[in-house]
Amino acid sequence: MTEKMLKFVSLDKKMPSKRTAETRRQDFDEIYDEFDSDRATEQSSRCSQCGIPYCQVHCPVQNNIPDWLMMTAAGRLEEAYEVSQSTNNFPEICGRICPQDRLCEGSCVIEKGFESVTIGAVEKYITDTAWEKGWVKPTVPSVEREQSVGVIGAGPGGLAAADELRKRGYQVHVYDRYDRVGGLMIYGIPSFKLEKDVVEKRAKLLSDSGVTFHLNFEIGRDATLADLRAKHDSIVIATGVYKSRDIAVPGSGLGGIVPALEYLTASNRKGLGDDVPAFEDGTLNASGKNVVVIGGGDTAMDCVRTAIRQGAKSVKCLYRRDRKNMPGSLREVLNAEEEGVEFVWLSAPKAFLGDGQVNGVKAIEMHLGIADSTGRQVPVEIEGSEYDIPCDLAIKALGFDAEDIPQLFDEPGLEVSNWGTVSVNFKTGMTNLEGVFAVGDIVRGASLVVWAIRDGRDAAQSVHRFLTHKQMNEQTVLAS
Repeated sequence: MTEKMLKFVSLDKKMPSKRTAETRRQDFDEIYDEFDSDRATEQSSRCSQCGIPYCQVHCPVQNNIPDWLMMTAAGRLEEAYEVSQSTNNFPEICGRICPQDRLCEGSCVIEKGFESVTIGAVEKYITDTAWEKGWVKPTVPSVEREQSVGVIGAGPGGLAAADELRKRGYQVHVYDRYDRVGGLMIYGIPSFKLEKDVVEKRAKLLSDSGVTFHLNFEIGRDATLADLRAKHDSIVIATGVYKSRDIAVPGSGLGGIVPALEYLTASNRKGLGDDVPAFEDGTLNASGKNVVVIGGGDTAMDCVRTAIRQGAKSVKCLYRRDRKNMPGSLREVLNAEEEGVEFVWLSAPKAFLGDGQVNGVKAIEMHLGIADSTGRQVPVEIEGSEYDIPCDLAIKALGFDAEDIPQLFDEPGLEVSNWGTVSVNFKTGMTNLEGVFAVGDIVRGASLVVWAIRDGRDAAQSVHRFLTHKQMNEQTVLAS
């Protein structure tokens, strides 16, 4: 088997073919073509099969990456899929949207001088092939349990927990405020990164596996947390964080200044065929406008690239640090630049200009000062360096905070952290309320989809231990 590997010394790194920038500006289709079998096999063979696989170590779900690369190189694709899905509930999604340049590929030991193995694209190829070949099948638990679990939130963390719990035979009910399953994977992430049929297939698979979905169901409106606790043996809170961070500068109340998620949701709903009045009347549509996106994370990248596809007149990304300190994926920055986005580094908004409706952003230049307690250099304003940028639509992509969960769930006894996230025992994932667990962004703050999957998987194990122990105690009481 080893003779098929270690080809990095003779083979260059190759990504799947990428559609031209001019072509992909015209639609919301994914920008990378599929790997063919020969190319996937070839790229997998570049893996060095190192003794300490840092790609696996730095993967939040601990994917057995060297193993499924070796199997792909040997043409054992069905086995590669089995290994891939054993640690990741949604490998075809992570293969598309994980920032591999910051995680597995960025940790590859052959990166220096040879470039890393193309891990994400191979992962996508393996699972897409598995779907095509019919290897992906609904879960059939070996035993059906009477105990039920209520999962609040149909995003990646909630779905991963639901999948793992269903595999153990629990009766799983997922509650979500939206009308579709997927959370931010449906409404937050644009289709050019994650086409929606990919998420919809997973949702159908879960439904076919026996998971029951309750959509357009909002905790606090249709039921309280106490109501669900009375109905189920355990609860998993996986609501994510959706409250957009604001910016307090003069003019921030003008029309045409919108939160990133509101803008992205409108675009995704339009792509899904929904009636979106705010898109049609131009409120959340960048067509023909000078767009300024404020922020430097992956959400900001989603916004600038969406605006390009909507036909914006110009798109600028205003970020207070430099390229090197950009929190978003550098691969995404490069894609955005290719498509025509202009990055305005070391600049921050000082005020929004306009009379009723925004028509400009007054920005100020920054320089990076001394490092703070986190080790990052603090941006400092350069006095007298203000300048104006034309702007008809300003999009705030400054991150997300948790909503007031105890008030939202009508459960004042639920403990939260100083940041408004749900407090849990980090060994078990359980909150201060017995049998109530929490996972994903609502615990750790806004983070990656793959971390939510990891949290969901861990919580399912904790729920299983809790319910098993609870059932044993009940049986002991009955026996006595």
